[in-house]
Amino acid sequence: MHCDYYDAGRCRSCSLIEQPYIEQVDAKEEHCRGLIPADLWEPAVVGPERHFRNKAKLVVGGAVDEPTLGILDGDRHGVDLRDCGLHTPGLHAAIPVIGEFIGRARLTPYDVNTRQGELKHVLMTESPDGELMVRFVLRSREGQTRLVKHLPWLRAALPARVVSINLQPDHKAVLEGQDEIVLTEESTLPMRLTTGITLHLRPQSFFQTNTAVATALYDTARRWVDDLAPTRLWDLYCGVGGFALHLAAPGRTVTGVEISAEAVAGAEESAAEQGLDARFVAGDALEGWTRSADIADLVVVNPPRRGIGPELSRGLEDSGVSAVLYSSCRAETLARDLESMPSLHPERAVLLDMFPQTGHYEVLTLLRR
Repeated sequence: MHCDYYDAGRCRSCSLIEQPYIEQVDAKEEHCRGLIPADLWEPAVVGPERHFRNKAKLVVGGAVDEPTLGILDGDRHGVDLRDCGLHTPGLHAAIPVIGEFIGRARLTPYDVNTRQGELKHVLMTESPDGELMVRFVLRSREGQTRLVKHLPWLRAALPARVVSINLQPDHKAVLEGQDEIVLTEESTLPMRLTTGITLHLRPQSFFQTNTAVATALYDTARRWVDDLAPTRLWDLYCGVGGFALHLAAPGRTVTGVEISAEAVAGAEESAAEQGLDARFVAGDALEGWTRSADIADLVVVNPPRRGIGPELSRGLEDSGVSAVLYSSCRAETLARDLESMPSLHPERAVLLDMFPQTGHYEVLTLLRR
């Protein structure tokens, strides 16, 4: 994939961009195979190598009338990347509109060096239907009145279903703060997947960056789990319910556990709207496991890069659970967790290339006792 930003040295985030795409995928799969001794590796799942990112995380720099939307350079000055080839066409078209809106609403970009200004980031997500969630990360409420005043213009220019302000007052490398102010009547972005499931995404909830490959991830999980036909299933680190809702089925009890109350609210809305038999609990995955240890036939875990850790790994090992579906974005931590679960053997695995042009990926593994 060719990128003028990369060639000019303005952005080097796509560390594998000089490598042919098929070689990227082969290398990632070889790496995962070397760490995960699965009996069967299914063919790797790939999607488009460009225009796949359904979310834009834009650092705002420059000046109010000429903002940069992209990243910061080594001197902490804004680098404009509004033509990044990874974003979906909808996001690509929206970014210049956001630039104009910043000027209209007089939202002064935050200068990291001087600690002056208000607007730190713009975070956008595009749904499969082409609707947008747009979040403005501000240092304070100083610009809220002007942002609200010009919001009708923004919504006339963009299919922005959800618009919000996130408050991040601290001077530190944190993308967003805890306080969210939703400015629209709608507070969720429906992610209507081709699997037949719609996930409701709230401003502080997580959804995979690559919609096409995420859909394949959930579809694969459903296929594997249906082969086992469990009657009691727990989904730890369930997020907005991606796995839980796809795995819900007649005669099957599904419970999801997630630390984010916002994500749980979205999952509950999705389940109610679609009449799915799944319930969700806001809490820590490990605490959720202590409640499920004696009643689950199958446990799904989809942890962050650090993995599930030794305590939960040992808990699964010592339990009566016959199968674990482990979705990991880092094979090293998955391999480490497997060492603590020697009686749960990797039976099936597949690499899903969620992040082309980089060394990141998702790997799904089915463990059987």
